[in-house]
Amino acid sequence: MNTMSSISISLPCTKEDIKQLKCGDTVSLTGTCFVARDAAHKRLKETLDRGEPLPIELKDAAVYYMGPSPAREGHAIGSAGPTTATRMDAYTPELLDLGLRVMIGKGKRSKEVKEAMKRNGAVYFAAVGGAGALLSKCIKHSEIVCYEDLGAEALRRIEIENFPAIVVIDAEGNDLYETAAREWRRG
Repeated sequence: MNTMSSISISLPCTKEDIKQLKCGDTVSLTGTCFVARDAAHKRLKETLDRGEPLPIELKDAAVYYMGPSPAREGHAIGSAGPTTATRMDAYTPELLDLGLRVMIGKGKRSKEVKEAMKRNGAVYFAAVGGAGALLSKCIKHSEIVCYEDLGAEALRRIEIENFPAIVVIDAEGNDLYETAAREWRRG
């Protein structure tokens, strides 16, 4: 685990871009990212089940699991803290198989998600829970792409700049939650 590394990542990114990332690395993310939570993921799945094209391009895309609060005047978005990622796990392997490359959230991921990440060369970043007001300062633009009727859970496109995160699961399947727990037990 390399906790001293700080790497700048441009989004969207390719499999090659994230191959260098290791569990425990700290990163600074800049670029375009989608925002989606449970309800938007459910609609994406329903769209795929009907055989229809998705409203967004997933190849090399990043998704931030977050439901923002309303923006204050002069700001792109309100508080923007991460949502627990396990709520999206039922939908995630299929999205990874379609090209999703980066996920940002908090909390552990299922075995099925980790297997799909390894299979597809994807990475999972953790953002700091409880720091939504601070994280919102890294979001420079926000627009609803679709599912506006879902309110805070609408699918959005955001532009982020120097968004801080930690590699929790790398493309090889190394999981910081597991390795850190083992280190702590060895104490």
